[in-house]
Amino acid sequence: MMPIEPVTLSFSAAILLGLSFGAGPCNIACLPYLGPVFMATDQGMRNSWRILLPFSLGRMFGYALLGTAAGWAGLLVQDWIDEPWVRWVLGSATILLALSILWQQKQTGTASCKTKNSSPNNEAVLSIKNKNTPLMPGALFGMGAGMALNPCAPLTTIILAAATTASAIAGLSLGLGFALGAIIIPTLIFATGVAHFGSQVRLHLKNWRGVLEKASVALLLLLGFGTAMGWIVP
Repeated sequence: MMPIEPVTLSFSAAILLGLSFGAGPCNIACLPYLGPVFMATDQGMRNSWRILLPFSLGRMFGYALLGTAAGWAGLLVQDWIDEPWVRWVLGSATILLALSILWQQKQTGTASCKTKNSSPNNEAVLSIKNKNTPLMPGALFGMGAGMALNPCAPLTTIILAAATTASAIAGLSLGLGFALGAIIIPTLIFATGVAHFGSQVRLHLKNWRGVLEKASVALLLLLGFGTAMGWIVP
């Protein structure tokens, strides 16, 4: 193995590195995966946290895990994240999320039919629309973790700096610092811009809502399968 070149990176520097990543490349990488979720669900800006919270926690977990592992095992971590299992995590989570949304849509449709036949009250439909299926938060967490485990230039710097410290605790600190910086800007953008855009599209195309939801689920399934097979790289 090549000797490790000393790289010194503080917690605050890791946050700034994460901010620079989150302000640009991260949004581009996350949009194909999170965009269809907002299109397929009726969450909107007010309930966007139902999507963003588990996804962001998954990313924080992934970056913290990489930092800790790099501090403990050194540059071997770089070889680990180049293995196929990393893309399998993201691909499987994306497929699971698509199936979860599809189940939620089916339940909403069933409740809508029952409500229409029994009374004009739509409370049953709204209660399902405003809640995630049990699998959805876990799938979003897995998707976030999978996104974090995919190699990128800033992440390579974090791994190198963590490996230089030869300390799992120091590596954890760098991983968490990078995570905090990386999720702030994308969370704000998706919670406002993307969530609002998705709700407006669903509002103005309400006659095509069923088609839009099914198309979004189909896109997630294609993304998940393509990512797992290595055809799509986030």
